[in-house]
Amino acid sequence: MHQPLLHQPLPHRPLLHQPSLDRASFDKPLRIAMLSLHTSPLAQPGGGDAGGLNVYVRALSLELASAGMEVDIFTRTTGVGGQTTIDEPARGMRVHHIPAGPAGKVPKEALPRLVDELAAGISASSTSTGPFDLVHSHYWVSGLAGLLLAADWKVPLVHTMHTMARVKNQHTMPGQPVEPGRREEGEERIVHHANLLIANTAAEAEELHRHYGADPARIDVVVPGADLRVFRPAFRARSRSHVGIPPGNFHVVFAGRLQRLKGPHVLIQAAAALKRSRPDLPLRLSVIGSSSGADKYDLMQLAKELDVADRVAFYPPVNASELAHWYRAADVVAMPSASESFGLVALEAQACGTPVLATDVGGLPYAVSDGRTGLLVKGRHTKDWARALEALWDDPQTRLDLGRAASVHAEGFSWQRTAALTLETYRRALADAVVGG
Repeated sequence: MHQPLLHQPLPHRPLLHQPSLDRASFDKPLRIAMLSLHTSPLAQPGGGDAGGLNVYVRALSLELASAGMEVDIFTRTTGVGGQTTIDEPARGMRVHHIPAGPAGKVPKEALPRLVDELAAGISASSTSTGPFDLVHSHYWVSGLAGLLLAADWKVPLVHTMHTMARVKNQHTMPGQPVEPGRREEGEERIVHHANLLIANTAAEAEELHRHYGADPARIDVVVPGADLRVFRPAFRARSRSHVGIPPGNFHVVFAGRLQRLKGPHVLIQAAAALKRSRPDLPLRLSVIGSSSGADKYDLMQLAKELDVADRVAFYPPVNASELAHWYRAADVVAMPSASESFGLVALEAQACGTPVLATDVGGLPYAVSDGRTGLLVKGRHTKDWARALEALWDDPQTRLDLGRAASVHAEGFSWQRTAALTLETYRRALADAVVGG
């Protein structure tokens, strides 16, 4: 059984105290250039290229701004105008939409060709806002631009990978496209030239070291959080009524981008297996999300072919408050991912008091305490997922106990704590830059 993450030692710069968002610990409020170039933190998660990274950047920036820091987020505009536009979602937090390349959306695979143009646009946009103290980039495209900007501005670069090409390629199925070599080369360059790296978990830190040769001394483990004001326990029956789930159903929820890596097809196949072996089991599967990029496949057709179209329903992405209702309306939230750097869905669902059934990969064993707040499944074999769902249906008391422990477990994760840990990393990057000259 896995122990809760907060009770596990972190091998990369463990904290000996509980961090706090303390503006007074800096001589002045930090000015942070936050780069999220391939997707805007204002975009709706669950579709296209928008997912956990969007939630991460937005939530972290809001907490840093609330602590008195000045955060300017730079992202590529998908509008048709040729001018930079600026949104200000909160005091001290601005989102700059930088034009680069053709108007409208472009596949994220095409963004590396726009790195120089994006960096130039960011540099031009920042002339009116004053100098930055530090650059924090997210995902490899942003990291490449971050290297250029940090060198030009002579400030430290902190980078968070979120996903890595060499890790994703390990889980690519036959016939699926692999991440290109230029991404691997770009990530390797970022790893070796960024001042500090942030990993979501100790497992991700080990992957950075194993796959890219990252120096463990230059990796800080900063665990993501959940918005505990939105994702919290409430009356399950009320949420079921709100989203239209009848009483008596064994309700399983999948939330995320509809791509093979996330594995919604695994749940549809498991539903078909259970319909054959346990026709008495009143399974209802709700799939919330939309297709992502080039990785599109017809899940509705799959449900029809497997004769479970009557048990599977599809819904578009929803905002956080609606998503909290879906989590609370579920008997279990399922994450059959092939790879996951952390899994914010798992944390948000647990914060709502719902157990999580997840693949035992990546950061999910850190987000889910196996046997205590949910269950972990080895691999993505249909029979194993069907068996795990069947076991949860047959033992309602265990489901109840897992859900209660899940909400307590999630209380230890907040974006305030994530922001405080991130400020510790910023402090270290700035101190190292001064020492290094």
